Amino acid sequence: MLGTEVAKLALRQGLPVVICGGRGEAALVQAAEAIGPSDLTLLREQRGREPTLVLSAQRARALGCSDQSTGGVVLRPRGEFDATVLSTLVDPLATAGPSAELLSAFEIAQTHRYDSAALKLAKLVGLLPAALVARLDTAPDDLPGWAAERGMPLIGAEPILVYEQRASMTLRPVSRAQIPLAMTDAQLVAFRPSTGTADHLAIIIGQPPRDQPVLARLHSECFTGDLLGSLRCDCGDQLRGALAAMAAAGGGVLLYLAQEGRGIGLANKLRAYALQDQGLDTIDANSALGFDPDERFYWPAAEMLRQLGFTRIRLMTNNPDKLAALSHYGIVIVERVPLAFPSNAHNEAYLRTKALRSGHLLESSPGQKRLSP
Repeated sequence: MLGTEVAKLALRQGLPVVICGGRGEAALVQAAEAIGPSDLTLLREQRGREPTLVLSAQRARALGCSDQSTGGVVLRPRGEFDATVLSTLVDPLATAGPSAELLSAFEIAQTHRYDSAALKLAKLVGLLPAALVARLDTAPDDLPGWAAERGMPLIGAEPILVYEQRASMTLRPVSRAQIPLAMTDAQLVAFRPSTGTADHLAIIIGQPPRDQPVLARLHSECFTGDLLGSLRCDCGDQLRGALAAMAAAGGGVLLYLAQEGRGIGLANKLRAYALQDQGLDTIDANSALGFDPDERFYWPAAEMLRQLGFTRIRLMTNNPDKLAALSHYGIVIVERVPLAFPSNAHNEAYLRTKALRSGHLLESSPGQKRLSP
């Protein structure tokens, strides 16, 4: 995984990365949001013509230039374009939006494996999912030397595309400590993958037995809600409410997962907030930025539960995707325990969107609650 870590760092810094897509294909890739005039010149020199722009299907749909629902969309320019045009296509906050004339200066081209890997790599480092790609005609045998001579990381597409799965398989507990909380004492266990990704935390309340279903919650970190007490979401209420419920029940485990903003990162979450201030709901804001409504991945949570000895749980959630994901990864969910709090003037529309468009179960009933005997 070392090659992926080096590539992530380079892309985050706005530097070019060489990605091999198989079948002798390779391309020079840079994150679109970090591109300046000199970067465009470099990519043109490497290919001898304009580089292509790869966008996520969600961003392409928001622009109205494709109706794909998944994957990547490659835009090939009909002529030369500049960094201002690029910013307009990539960032919905850059301008009021691209004109039909601007979009007509591009045509949709074939997507290669390195294009998909470029989008994934941008997401992994918290950037907008868009990249400039210049296909390389250098013979495959010459690529390692060619890339090394220029100080560019060289990586295959496959390690990038399966990065999250492999990282989940390497999760291990690295430290633990007793922490007194306001409502009860807790033990915190830090889990770390053998990659450059952030640690996940398990917060264990009491001494829950391993031979009985444990009261559990998956909680994605939320800097604004958990730490600042933001009223735009219900995350802080859910975090403190879940811990209090576990304390009252005599035990439980809360997994605090490093996947801010439903997996898009804090900077992109703030971008989504800015778009919501312009009238978009939370789902359309994510789509305008080029993301799925929810980019989270729950294999790490399942792996943490297994290593802690919890394979049967009573899951505190309103989100049916969590139920399906944990079940898929081998965790037996005996019961869904609702976790809902009163809305306020700032998050009422947000909660309504989650219920109507994401299927969140914000009102409990006996039929919703019990999933299996």
